[in-house]
Amino acid sequence: MQDSDRLRHAGLRVTAARLAIMQTVREGDHLDVDAVHRGVCERVGQVSLQAVYDSLNALHRGGLLRRIEPAGSPTRYETRVGDNHHHLVCRRCGKVTDVDCAVGHAPCLDPVSDAGFLVDEADVTYWGFCPDCRAAEGRHPTDDQRTGPSAIPQSEQPRKEPGRIAP
Repeated sequence: MQDSDRLRHAGLRVTAARLAIMQTVREGDHLDVDAVHRGVCERVGQVSLQAVYDSLNALHRGGLLRRIEPAGSPTRYETRVGDNHHHLVCRRCGKVTDVDCAVGHAPCLDPVSDAGFLVDEADVTYWGFCPDCRAAEGRHPTDDQRTGPSAIPQSEQPRKEPGRIAP
């Protein structure tokens, strides 16, 4: 289905800016608003940043774009919608990569209590360092090194005493 048909099917007006946004996001890799704006201006000439924001919101509400909001990072957009995939985010450069969801039953994605909600999506974000950033640090991109508490051997982790917070 072409983008113009997708827009009509979602009940949205077909405009040059919206078509350019769809094409820019599809050809990009989890783009933020500034990158989308630059791509749209390259394709159709000057378009205001506000018009891009408004169109991104309309395309998201219409189910044509997925909004990704990793903590501490700019909001990003992608055209991969309709599935429950997840994302890897590099702590250093902010690169975002898709991760397919577990196939079959995944108990970690079913909340213990739904508090009356009808759950229709689980949003999982994995954080780490991408191969390029690892290589820039002198680490081989395939080294199996972890950061954070799981990287510290159990014998070297601070002991927790009852009633006392570990340093």
